[in-house]
Amino acid sequence: MSIDARLAELGHTLPQAAAPVAAYVPAVEANGLLHVSGQLPFEDGQLMTGRAGQDRDEAYAARAAEKCGLMLLAQIKAALGSLDRVERIVKLGVFVNSDAGFTAQPKVANGASELMVAVFGDAGRHARSAVGVPVLPLGAVVEVDAVVAIR
Repeated sequence: MSIDARLAELGHTLPQAAAPVAAYVPAVEANGLLHVSGQLPFEDGQLMTGRAGQDRDEAYAARAAEKCGLMLLAQIKAALGSLDRVERIVKLGVFVNSDAGFTAQPKVANGASELMVAVFGDAGRHARSAVGVPVLPLGAVVEVDAVVAIR
C-alpha cells in the first residue's frame, strides 16, 4: 500500500506545504537524509497558538503536534515528490510552548510520534527530543522538525 493510500485510510489529508516564514529552506537533502525545518500546527487554516499549561491543555497541544506531523509529511512529499521514498523516520524534535510548571512535553510529542508510526509502521519509530520552551514563532503552541532516511 502506498503511503498516500495509508494516509487516506487513516482519514488524513495533507495540507499545502507551508512557505518558510524567514531566511531558510523547508528541507535539505544530504547523504541519504532529509532534514526538515521546524513546522508549525494549522487546524482549519488557522495557526494553533498558546502556551501549554497556561491557556492550552495537554490534549490541545498533542493535537497540534499531530498537525505539525502532517505538515512535516507535506514538506517531505514536496521535497521528494513521493512519501514512498521515505525509508525511515530517524528523529523528531518537538518543541512545546510551555508554562514553567508544565511537564507533559513527552505526552504532547506523542501526537507527532504516533502519527509517524500509524503512517509508516515500524519505519515510523524514531528517536526524539521533547523540549519545553518559553515561546515559539508566531505564538505557536508546538513546533516539530525531523530527520528522515530516504531511498
